[in-house]
Amino acid sequence: MTLPPTASAASTISGLAELTHLGVIRVTGEDAVTFLQGQLTQDVALMGAGEARLAAFCSAKGRMQASFVVFKRQGNAGEDVLLLCSRDILPATLKRLSMFVLRAKAKLTDASAEFGLHGLVGSAIDSIAGGARPVWGKADIGDANVVFLHPGAGLPRAIWCGPAASSAPEGPRIDGALWHWLDVQSGIAMITQPIFEAFVPQMLNYESVGGVNFKKGCYPGQEIVARSQFRGTLKRRGYLVHTAGTPVVGQEVFHASDAEQPCGLVAATAAHPEGGFDAIVSMQTSAAADAEGGRLTLGSATGEALTLLSLPYPLLEDI
Repeated sequence: MTLPPTASAASTISGLAELTHLGVIRVTGEDAVTFLQGQLTQDVALMGAGEARLAAFCSAKGRMQASFVVFKRQGNAGEDVLLLCSRDILPATLKRLSMFVLRAKAKLTDASAEFGLHGLVGSAIDSIAGGARPVWGKADIGDANVVFLHPGAGLPRAIWCGPAASSAPEGPRIDGALWHWLDVQSGIAMITQPIFEAFVPQMLNYESVGGVNFKKGCYPGQEIVARSQFRGTLKRRGYLVHTAGTPVVGQEVFHASDAEQPCGLVAATAAHPEGGFDAIVSMQTSAAADAEGGRLTLGSATGEALTLLSLPYPLLEDI
């Protein structure tokens, strides 16, 4: 079996990438925060001005219909909240969230055209944002906001969100494919249309990367999400893999012990700069525990082999 390439290419990556795959939902009004508090897996009410959050929006069965990077805009007393999500699910997500507004004084709009989004990598963060900060921290730079993300391939990363009418941050440009690879290397998969309602948050390790708050009040699917955590019933987790094949999001993964039934699903994927593809796969923990010797394959029992890689963060144990 071919060994995965090293991540040595990451050491030279520094610059900006335009994030055209992401869109922006804007929530404004007197009840903006209160409304989101009752819909998302995160505690939006306690989110400070210098913080951002990873959050999910779930069905009543606890299945993720969307995931967001959430933060409050500067100087709006918590009444102006932005949700960054995959563009391919934005219209449907906006419609679903709006159905729950009812009498709340909150207005939801597609604000994608109002903001420019850029990914910052490596030393570009120093020159543009004055240096890296803790994960899920937020800095306000003029009329723009910078959200600091989990590293990818060991490199610091951030998202710049500024008004579309303002100038984009200055700095060297990097290919969007590199940003997608670093996203995968971070071990965090955002919900896109092919994996709509495929997972509860723990199946993508959201509880381990700051995407679920178990102390906040109710939200759709909260009981199922909590039960999965506190009753020791987690049978699937997110894993990082490498393959010589070409995985696609939503593709099934198989284990040699069962050629008929898939053991997992590809949640995110990107080309490795030195060859092959890396992917985040949500799969049965038992399959991951027995993954040596090419026993994991892509698409079918005879598909390309998958090599299990180390996650860049520790998993929060279920209770």
